[in-house]
Amino acid sequence: MNLLMNILWLVLGGFLVCVEYIVASVVLMITIIGIPFGLQTLKLSLLALCPFGREVRSCPGDGGCLSILMNIIWILVGGIWISLSHLFFGVLLCITVIGIPFGLQHFKLAGLALTPFGKTVV
Repeated sequence: MNLLMNILWLVLGGFLVCVEYIVASVVLMITIIGIPFGLQTLKLSLLALCPFGREVRSCPGDGGCLSILMNIIWILVGGIWISLSHLFFGVLLCITVIGIPFGLQHFKLAGLALTPFGKTVV
């Protein structure tokens, strides 16, 4: 079932979301300062490629205070807008019964897009 839903996700726009995250990652990695943020957008792109059957887990031992600081910088620079766009699409898709599974995946992406540091995708 996850395979079918991932194929539908890719056809119905998930591939474009993944490509957008990859392009943003490449642009961020041009500078040395942007490399940690580029790595987080790569994490988002991998989740956006096949979100069904995957989950986001917190890693309490990874990063510590640096992870919190990087999440604050991420939110202020653009993470809030990425998260709000996923929330918007999630609500829009959850209006219809057929779109609910896809809306839930956008909510998963919104949570990761808000604070990506210190989290892993399993």
